[in-house]
Amino acid sequence: MNGPRTKIVAGAVALALALAPAAVQAQNIPQTSLQNPVLGSVPGGKATSEMLSLTLSDAIDRALRQNLGVLFGNDAVLSARGETWQERSRLLPNLSARVAENAAQVNLAAQGFQKVAGHFGGGFPLVIGPFGFFDVRAYLSQSLVDLNARHSERAAESNLTAEQFSYQDARETVALVVGVLYLDVLTAASRVQTAEAQVQTAQALQNQAADLRRTGVSAGIDVLRAQVELQTRQQELIAARNALAKQDLVLARAIGLPLDQVFRLADTVPYEAADAPGLDDALKTALATRADFQSAQARVSKAEEQRRAATAQRLPSLSANADYGVIGPTPGQTHGTFTASAALRVPIFTGNKVHGDELVAQGELDRSRQRLENLRAQIEQDVRTVFLDLRAAADQVAVARSNVDLAQQTLAQSRDRFGAGVSDNIEIVQAQESLARANESYISSLHDYNLARMQLARATGAAERQIRQYGKEQ
Repeated sequence: MNGPRTKIVAGAVALALALAPAAVQAQNIPQTSLQNPVLGSVPGGKATSEMLSLTLSDAIDRALRQNLGVLFGNDAVLSARGETWQERSRLLPNLSARVAENAAQVNLAAQGFQKVAGHFGGGFPLVIGPFGFFDVRAYLSQSLVDLNARHSERAAESNLTAEQFSYQDARETVALVVGVLYLDVLTAASRVQTAEAQVQTAQALQNQAADLRRTGVSAGIDVLRAQVELQTRQQELIAARNALAKQDLVLARAIGLPLDQVFRLADTVPYEAADAPGLDDALKTALATRADFQSAQARVSKAEEQRRAATAQRLPSLSANADYGVIGPTPGQTHGTFTASAALRVPIFTGNKVHGDELVAQGELDRSRQRLENLRAQIEQDVRTVFLDLRAAADQVAVARSNVDLAQQTLAQSRDRFGAGVSDNIEIVQAQESLARANESYISSLHDYNLARMQLARATGAAERQIRQYGKEQ
């Protein structure tokens, strides 16, 4: 039988594979917060001595405030908004002002002038000054026609939209991760409870074997066999408690709780028949609502605008510049002056830079379209896979529940036979092993079923809204 530790590690691997890139999935390596931000957080607050009662909805709310994946997504949106304003600034007026008090002395000989005789006999001096003047001036520049800047700004807007959808997708992913981790803690706690019950049963059977040995009904080997079984169950209980403590730490890290905060889970995630939509409806819903698909569509729009911006570099651009101010020898002796100009820039030959930019932009556009179509197929695969898992897990729960009932009956009959002296306790040990396997199978099947329900919510783009509803108060 696989021990609780093995099951916890398997759960961690499954979670990592659900979120990891393909290169990590291929290696079957569980991740840490350094590899996957959604497993980490920025802890908030200080630990208290009071026991914290944590519902599934509370855990998701905490994670949406503190989880590193959500925080990184929000930062990406902020950066994309800044990049949009950077591109937009090329289209908006640029206004500045300058106040200057100037002092100068000019050597005309350095400019090629030579002293010559003039009508006044002395010519003009080669060194002028020192002299000074005062200048207050405002400068305005405005792009009138620049299609390259226009398409670049639209590309930045599409990128902002993509990042906003990516942020929403990060929230969906975090909701799934927290739901799965909450479920893992509940599963680990169930294993502890089962292990405690098995220890109690093994202790009772060891006492029974000792009593029968004292009355001469059973052999000494039955006592030894019962002691071995008791110690085996005690070892499993120790491992189960350790696995639960570690799973608590994983959940606390993901939702931003201080690691020394004591908490208990206030909800259960019981077995409930899934009210799943039809496969076709689920596929349509997924393509219409999944934020990662909408983000990929926005990135295609961004690449298209970048391609247009590259082509627009071949076109003329028109800009206007003007300045107005007052200038004079002193602030009290000034006169207004201005300049105004309109410039038409016509690119003639740019060393094939535009052609190179077009090729780069076209390559990125092709990749964006390919990623979109690949994601479309991946979404369909995700939905179909979850439907298969949901049906299989529901059948496994029914079979596992029946196996637990049968194993309990077998153990009870074996104890009766041993107590009556009909058989030794080999049957009891075997029945205990069967019951332990049946309990583990039932716990695992419940975990897999509820995991499939959460994955269905994620696959259809409703994780943040639906998963918090799965918890039931204990």
